[in-house]
Amino acid sequence: MKRMLVLGAVMLMLVACGDDDGPAIEIVPPRLLGDVAPENDSEIREFLETHFYNYEDFQEPIDPDFDFKIRIDTIAGDNADKTPLIDQVSSDVVNVSSSQLGLSEEENDIVHTYYYLLAREGEGVRPTIADSTLLRYEGSLLDGTKFDATPSFVWQELPFFLRGYSNGITKFASGTPAGLTVNSDGTSSYSNSGIGMVIMPSGLGYFLGSGPAGNIPSYSNLIFTVEVGNVIQNTDNDNDGIPSILEDLNNNGYLFDDNTDTEEEANANFPQFANFQDPDDDGDGILTIDEINEDGSFRDSDNDGVPDHLDPDS
Repeated sequence: MKRMLVLGAVMLMLVACGDDDGPAIEIVPPRLLGDVAPENDSEIREFLETHFYNYEDFQEPIDPDFDFKIRIDTIAGDNADKTPLIDQVSSDVVNVSSSQLGLSEEENDIVHTYYYLLAREGEGVRPTIADSTLLRYEGSLLDGTKFDATPSFVWQELPFFLRGYSNGITKFASGTPAGLTVNSDGTSSYSNSGIGMVIMPSGLGYFLGSGPAGNIPSYSNLIFTVEVGNVIQNTDNDNDGIPSILEDLNNNGYLFDDNTDTEEEANANFPQFANFQDPDDDGDGILTIDEINEDGSFRDSDNDGVPDHLDPDS
């Protein structure tokens, strides 16, 4: 999945005024998160109430020719008696602030609900939002329009701007080495991987649109079908000796707003990196890995309550 997210403070729309000055430009600001979130949730719930997935294919005995792909269809006609997704999914919430999406209008901790479906339980481990995960996925809109997919397993680090995606992946356990098969063509498959689906509102996806191919409209709900093959637990993105999950200093499940040396980076005209991406978290010129103990515990040399790796004065 390409890391593309086009966010702006405004969206522009050309409006012909018919005067001598030619077309005027009307500035249309983005809609508020607090307005869009409940509308998105209503749309998602209606979808879940009127659609089903091929759950019967996942029930024992499983057809040996079944490809373990999730397929969604409308409850109607010959499928009128199918169990709707709304009766089979679980849900969770994520609080989103406008600053996390690069929006200028201040909104804090707007509740967004995402839904997830476990079609097959994995037998391995569940990743955190900060772990590197081997998976494959397919992304689509509610109307079935596909916008991204990887048919083969790829490694992804889950700190990701699509928060519904990264949070949703944490609900699936991986496969295990015992379930891994390496095929003659070099591809791999798992007999015990976690398989499922995540459905998320736009505030947990591409709020103002764009997407990998620039083909996702603003305020679109997204669906990802996923298969989780493997997980590297306690992933350390910047190799500073601290697992990335422990660098979520405010414990809000969003690693990109934890940056101890923002001011120092700005003054030095350096790119700004969140702590989980920064090998020198406090910008004091001493690498974080040299300011923690060998066992990974934190050191506080001056006993001021701030660990050395977050304290430029230590």
